[in-house]
Amino acid sequence: MSIGVLALQGDVREHLAALAAAGAEARPVRRAEELAEVQGLVIPGGESTTMSKLAVIFGMLEPLRERVRAGMPVYGTCAGMIMVADKILDGRDDQETFGGIDMTVRRNAFGRQNESFEAAIEVEGIAGGPVEGVFIRAPWVESVGAGVDVLATYGDHAVAVRQGNVLATSFHPELTGDHRVHALFVDIVRSAG
Repeated sequence: MSIGVLALQGDVREHLAALAAAGAEARPVRRAEELAEVQGLVIPGGESTTMSKLAVIFGMLEPLRERVRAGMPVYGTCAGMIMVADKILDGRDDQETFGGIDMTVRRNAFGRQNESFEAAIEVEGIAGGPVEGVFIRAPWVESVGAGVDVLATYGDHAVAVRQGNVLATSFHPELTGDHRVHALFVDIVRSAG
């Protein structure tokens, strides 16, 4: 089983290491040909408007949308959560997403870089107590459609959601050394066959 990490921009190396620690063969994905070789994909944190532009430049936007629609498991963290949302608040007018989760997210909802923080987050489906959520200019989920499961909240906002094979978190578990969220995603990829 091979899981890719979209390597256009963002914290790619950390996700590759977390996936490997969770038992997956992990590889960077920059081109459509590489996307065709993986059974699942992580969309890392970074900057969502830059990621959107680079996806167009590298010819990845439509191939990614097609794979998501076809059921490929995807996990988006922070900017990756924005990229799998169907609707964005506070984004650029020309910003594109890959879609996959019927939700509306607000960019930079938790504040600027200097307002970043860590918090213990109870995530449904993850045993062993809370995970450490690292929130860096993080989005939050404003609303979800009927088919979306909210797996975790912080304050009054959803910060981890799942719809079918698509998982998303506002926070960065790849920065903590706790690989349980990545293990959950590896299980989703395995179950998808």
